[in-house]
Amino acid sequence: MKRILTAIVLIFLLPMLLLGQESQKRILFFGDSITAGYGVGEENAFPAFIQQKIDSLGWNFKAVNGGSSGETSAGGLSRIDWMLRQPVSVFVLELGGNDGLRGIDLNTTKKNLQNIIDRVEAKYPDARIIITGMQVPPNLGPDYTTKFKEIYPDLAKENNAELIPYFLDELGGNSELMQSDGIHPTEAGHRLLAEKTWKVLKPILKSKRAENHTN
Repeated sequence: MKRILTAIVLIFLLPMLLLGQESQKRILFFGDSITAGYGVGEENAFPAFIQQKIDSLGWNFKAVNGGSSGETSAGGLSRIDWMLRQPVSVFVLELGGNDGLRGIDLNTTKKNLQNIIDRVEAKYPDARIIITGMQVPPNLGPDYTTKFKEIYPDLAKENNAELIPYFLDELGGNSELMQSDGIHPTEAGHRLLAEKTWKVLKPILKSKRAENHTN
């Protein structure tokens, strides 16, 4: 008898459980070694700390780490379609830093980043876009450095996207926040990046939840 009752309960509960899984919204963090958590592991990268914040609120969003160490804008463009096989509700773009370090043509970098955004919007028109601003060291000259920095606010404005101004500005020169290479954040640095990202992301998630409740 108990087995029959258990089976009946499962029959009624299973569709609801599956519905809950299907309705979970994905936040795709698409980036390079910063997003991937180089040196600290994906579990200590800022998307993982974002997931902790989401879980603490009981919100139905999943933070997906789409970071790849060494990724350039061209590399990101080559794999974005594969990453978009599953629905995306919010897309966080953290790419271009490696382009700058390699002195890649600025127009090429901006074009690649724009093409990535275009593919996200074409497949998921309702997805919200967040762009993290990047800067490069001054060794490539002031003209390149200035124009590189301008790529990100320009992209945000042209695509009606949210911008997190220069993502790593509070980390530089602090050994507690940056690893010895001076490029990649420590775990504490990633926690700071999560706080910066959360300030922009949280209102978007609230809006997405409100949309779900009215549909």
